[in-house]
Amino acid sequence: MSKVIVFATPVFLLLIALEFVWSRRATARVQGSAAYRLNDAINSISLGILSQLSGVLSKALSVGIYTAVFSAVALYPDLEFWKRWYGVLLALVFYDFCYYWLHRAGHVVALFWAAHVVHHQSQHYNLSTALRQTSTGNLLGWIFYVPMAVAGVPPLIFGIVALIDLLYQFWVHTEQVGKLGWFDRVFCSPSNHRVHHAVNDPYIDKNYGGILVLWDRMFGTFTEEKEPCVYGTRGPLNSWDPLWANADTYWGLIKDSWATRRWSDKLRVWLKPPGWQPPDLAASHPKPPFRLEQVQTFNPALTAGQQWFAGLQFVVLLGGVAGYLWVADSLSFAHAAVGCVALSACVWALGRYLQGGLHALEVLAVEAAALATLGAMELLPYYLLTKPLVMVLAMIFVAFRAYSTVASGIFNPKCRGLLLAALLFSLVGDVFLMLPGDYFIPGLASFLVAHLFYIALFRQGQAWFPSRTALLGVLAFGGVVYAVLWSHLGNPVLQGAVAAYVGVISLMAAQALGRAMATGDAAARWVGAAACIFMLSDALIAVNKFLTPVPLASFWVLLTYYAAQLLIVHHVRGRRSR
Repeated sequence: MSKVIVFATPVFLLLIALEFVWSRRATARVQGSAAYRLNDAINSISLGILSQLSGVLSKALSVGIYTAVFSAVALYPDLEFWKRWYGVLLALVFYDFCYYWLHRAGHVVALFWAAHVVHHQSQHYNLSTALRQTSTGNLLGWIFYVPMAVAGVPPLIFGIVALIDLLYQFWVHTEQVGKLGWFDRVFCSPSNHRVHHAVNDPYIDKNYGGILVLWDRMFGTFTEEKEPCVYGTRGPLNSWDPLWANADTYWGLIKDSWATRRWSDKLRVWLKPPGWQPPDLAASHPKPPFRLEQVQTFNPALTAGQQWFAGLQFVVLLGGVAGYLWVADSLSFAHAAVGCVALSACVWALGRYLQGGLHALEVLAVEAAALATLGAMELLPYYLLTKPLVMVLAMIFVAFRAYSTVASGIFNPKCRGLLLAALLFSLVGDVFLMLPGDYFIPGLASFLVAHLFYIALFRQGQAWFPSRTALLGVLAFGGVVYAVLWSHLGNPVLQGAVAAYVGVISLMAAQALGRAMATGDAAARWVGAAACIFMLSDALIAVNKFLTPVPLASFWVLLTYYAAQLLIVHHVRGRRSR
């Protein structure tokens, strides 16, 4: 299935390019709006990428459940029947019927809307919007297709008709095709589906059909396109972060469920229509009414250079994803998961860049970290190059930002020097630990010095260890880890070296946490969290090396290590949270 997507992707991109060229010459249906914006199109396709990446892992759940039900209770599992053209046609109609009810649930049940909302977040309507898909839909969406398994539609035929239904829906996401007469009365068409994506009052919760719009006519959810459509959601996302796009609505439901007092309302929050509030929340924190005239387009400004960088990064990312999907079916679940996480991090970094949340050098550092992680898992070559490249890029970023006008008054020379020194010794430690032979002690010593510089950095403008609670808690954690490891360290030299390292990194984390508690600053809290993640990373190294092998140790160690370092580099400057 992944290979089919790889083959289909160039076709999708070609059609998107043709629509873009055509739209430049034609008038969009919403007067005064452009059919495409680079940031929106990249965001939509990025969400499609995340959907395919997560699908490599989650489809095993839905397909497995379908196959299990089919094997257990299929009423008419005659493969010869279902393979004939009329069997396939019947299965396709059956699938589209089930899809109608899944799609309808995705709009009238908050839990299902939290998954489906991703597809509706774009404020534009074009072929790239069709690729904007959820990464969580497979977790519960399979429920609506169980009747097909019970009826006896074989898993192979189910997969084929599911793909047909999905591919059909691509072309209806366009403003460049008007009404089609009789076709609109029977099938899902561009006109019918524009209505579905609109937030206009007459159009809300209408036209759910995938291929056939007859279902909407039968069950009272059809309406024709009359007034110009305004696209998006009534609670706008206002972000290009693709991970947040998938998580935003879930987070809102979690907060509402936690805040409401009645236990029955804690459940109703998930099962009621989107936007529903329990009476206590509606009284204390009412949601403002939606007004169509107040809709604003989310469009952070990008320079021409930034657009070129984003475009080139996106092209490279597409190539990487295509390569991953091509081999995904042959990978073990663990390696597939590692590849999914690494590529998802790159997609996330590009989205953050588009809204000004990351610098170009930070994006490159995240990509280098992803490549290094894949290299450590022997999924990619050039590990010896990509691992030190992360710290090199981080140092270049620090030096660049320190001398830029944007950072003036934020990054004093002493702080810059301390941070660069910490990154330099981290780089040296990286090199020692990846060299052939046993260079553990030199690597340990290098990171110990790096943490001393981090302590000095976090000390700037603060007292020593402002929070005694944080100090005692971190030291206690470090002491427990060392006590567990002590008998496995062997010789006194190693015992002493590890003891010194544990003490220094514990003090580093305590200083960072105390700084966060003293300032109350969001950036400082991120740095404190990063220091704790650093401790976790080193604890994983120690456990894996001296105590017992940790499953996927290289992945977990590098994931936590790079997360800690890049979070510190990004937030230690004290930039105000956005």
